[in-house]
Amino acid sequence: MIKIHIVCVGKLKESFWREAVAEYEKRLSRFCKVEVHELPEKATISAEAEGILRACRGYTFALAIEGRAYSSEKFAEKLAALADRGEEITFVIGSSCGLDREVKEAADELLSFSAFTLPHQLMRVVLFEQIYRAFMIRSGAEYHK
Repeated sequence: MIKIHIVCVGKLKESFWREAVAEYEKRLSRFCKVEVHELPEKATISAEAEGILRACRGYTFALAIEGRAYSSEKFAEKLAALADRGEEITFVIGSSCGLDREVKEAADELLSFSAFTLPHQLMRVVLFEQIYRAFMIRSGAEYHK
């Protein structure tokens, strides 16, 4: 079973964000093992970089507005290709101040879900939903339509 790591700076403060993520974690459990690594916010993004880099495993996507945007179908293909190779996958969500250049350069790929700037707590929910959608697409389910 594929292992997915979600490395994020900061905790989900509101219960509705935690409940949404918990629901997608439950749904994903039949497809993959998900580990969330919540790192503390620091005074600067460069201070956060060391902890982020230590937590990354396997193929790493750093979420960044300037990253590559995929359709849901293409994202599903990418995750399937990584899973078929037996890769662990890490997704990195920075703090509200973003990600340090060092983290972006160390990532295998920069990934963008929108040209909009989204709150990092909401981004975690969006990421979980899109990972779940990718697995549903791969399984041939109707969920994604």
